[in-house]
Amino acid sequence: MLSAGKKLRDLREQMGLTLRDVELSSTSLAEIRGIEEFVINPSRLSDIETKGVIPSIFRLYVLSVIYRADFTELLRLYGVDLSSTAADFAICRPGKTHRVEIAEAQGSVQLPTRLDPGFDLLRTTDLGRMIQKWGPIPMQYLQELAKKKFIYAYIGMDDLTMYPLLLPGSFIQVDEERSRVEEKKWRSELERPIYLVETRDGHVCCWCSVRRGEIVLQSHPLSPVPARILKHPQDAEVVGQVVGVAMRLGEWYAPEEREQQQNPEVDASEPKELRRR
Repeated sequence: MLSAGKKLRDLREQMGLTLRDVELSSTSLAEIRGIEEFVINPSRLSDIETKGVIPSIFRLYVLSVIYRADFTELLRLYGVDLSSTAADFAICRPGKTHRVEIAEAQGSVQLPTRLDPGFDLLRTTDLGRMIQKWGPIPMQYLQELAKKKFIYAYIGMDDLTMYPLLLPGSFIQVDEERSRVEEKKWRSELERPIYLVETRDGHVCCWCSVRRGEIVLQSHPLSPVPARILKHPQDAEVVGQVVGVAMRLGEWYAPEEREQQQNPEVDASEPKELRRR
């Protein structure tokens, strides 16, 4: 952390500020915002710069304001890279289906900027071989590409409602503008809209039908989850229609298999009732 402190000192010196200047500025901000933790006295700042002391989130924010530096960049000095948040989601696989709150993106991202002229949308293709050039695209520009309001959700590892059509652990994109359940005959299960529904017990991803103040939460025919009938909209509200999905096909395990992996000493052949005692 000494290198992080040195970089903070370099930023301060580039601004032509003394330790006392930082203290005065931080005190002013603390008074304006009513947050005493914003104050950075000279001795504490000196320890941060020269002794590897890690600043609190309050002080790191104040330093980003005073030094006109990006707060996320200062976090990166201490090993906290917010751009890795989505990748780090894999460390925890909650059992319940839930909405995923995505922070507003900043900075830029590397995206394909030129494709091979022979790229054919009608054919299955190795996209990696079709990319001729990568380039940085500002994230705010990508946000402008979103013409509709989408939210994102994660299908819990214990949520088998739409199995095997949608595997647990998948991420889904939901269009909130399509919150009205469509009622008609569908030629196949692939054509029938899937909805994200919020109930009193949490979220569920399923087929739906609405009738006489009730909503039927219909699971896939091969799923072990039974259909449910709830009052609509008192007990269940349609958030929107699923319009996109991202899922891994080779890394999902049935609940019993996951339990066996996490507890290898448990005999999988032993009845579940006995294993829980």
